[in-house]
Amino acid sequence: MIRHVNLKNFKAWRELDIELGPRITGLFGTNSSGKSSLIQFLLMLKETKNNSDRNIVLDFGKSGGVINLGGFGDVVHRNDKSLKLEWELSWDGLEEPWIATDPHTGEDEIRFNYKELVIQAVVEMTNPEESKSLKTQSIHYAIKDTATGEMTIFGIEPNPDRDNGFQFTTGQKSESSFDTQQHTENIFSGEFPGPIKTHLFPFQARSHLPLKDQIDPLSDLEADYEKLMDRIYYLGPLRDFPHRQYNWSGGSPSDVGTRGELTINAILAASEKGNAYQMKTASRKRSFQEVVAMRLKEMGLIHSFSVAEVAKGSNIYQAKVSVDKKSPKVLLTDVGFGVSQVLPVIVLLNHVPEGSTVILEQPEIHLHPEVQSGLADAIVGIAETRDLQVIVESHSEHLLRRLQRRVADETIQADLVKLYFVSQESGEARLADIGLNEYGEIENWPEHFFGDEMEEISETRKAAIERKMKVEE
Repeated sequence: MIRHVNLKNFKAWRELDIELGPRITGLFGTNSSGKSSLIQFLLMLKETKNNSDRNIVLDFGKSGGVINLGGFGDVVHRNDKSLKLEWELSWDGLEEPWIATDPHTGEDEIRFNYKELVIQAVVEMTNPEESKSLKTQSIHYAIKDTATGEMTIFGIEPNPDRDNGFQFTTGQKSESSFDTQQHTENIFSGEFPGPIKTHLFPFQARSHLPLKDQIDPLSDLEADYEKLMDRIYYLGPLRDFPHRQYNWSGGSPSDVGTRGELTINAILAASEKGNAYQMKTASRKRSFQEVVAMRLKEMGLIHSFSVAEVAKGSNIYQAKVSVDKKSPKVLLTDVGFGVSQVLPVIVLLNHVPEGSTVILEQPEIHLHPEVQSGLADAIVGIAETRDLQVIVESHSEHLLRRLQRRVADETIQADLVKLYFVSQESGEARLADIGLNEYGEIENWPEHFFGDEMEEISETRKAAIERKMKVEE
């Protein structure tokens, strides 16, 4: 799971330094303030990792894709192509440690027993006038030993003695902070090409690692990073309209699609596997469709839900719901729009592998305020039961209030939840930690956060009194 992101010169952010909650991270703020930029950045990294072209530096997406960010000039702060795009990303590592040989001596075998990894990367345009001059200037990985706190660093960076050349560095430092300029280095300054994409070392670097038993720490670091990207799942704010019928030929999608267009396919695939799921820790296990139906019922949206084949062997399916106990089952298209809009959220949270990071943009769209509160309960419950990290970008005060309540009643611990308010001033985004304490109280209520409720009440009362006085005259 992602623990910390430091991002420089991305869109409205000159610098974004944010700690993510192990369970819930809530991003709130005004329109066009910059709160979606963190999501876009993470999706850009995922798209870059997934792109099969190893020569591409960053994949900015395309029209109709998961993201469509344009180019470097569109994402760099203030569209200033002379700036460097820099980031540091830390996340939990593998559960099992791996073994490598000491890169300094080539003799001592080191068991890297770590939970946290860090990657730093710097991207720049060598010639701002040429769009193809984008390159990764440097990447550095760091492993923090769980027991000692010592950090081992591997990097590929510019060689100051060679124009357009690179050097491979390794080093260790006892401090827990990751500063690539202050660690003891072993520098190998041969004819190295630069980094590949924004997370891969050139194969020439491996020739300078004293390997034992074919253990390659660089490959393990790269694999850990790619596993992190594979564990990120996303659902956008604009969701697909429900259909009267769905075609499914047996495929198993990894998610529900960015618009929820694969939701029914995901339900059928999970049902076909016959896996059992829990609503709460230590509760009895249920089928996938049962769990989805119960979550929707708890939110007050429906009484029952099911997906079934129209005729055996037709590969055509219909999703039906009953609104209450006495109502007949009807197609998803014939009930309120809110059901079809929240269904992808519930399915995605239950469908992804445990330990995933799930990004939800405005999951409350088209939902009644009471249902928005119920959605917050569902997110908390599923995240806790399935060991998920959920990043929510939202405008919903009701969702926020329910998160406060669940911290106050100890349904979820306060240190598992991080809430932020994003604003913008003079074209630059600002991040404020809302400061949720163990009693569910907000210790740092930002100005204009969900408007000024007391001012609205006061002005409404004042207008009513003035109107009554005019009538009495």
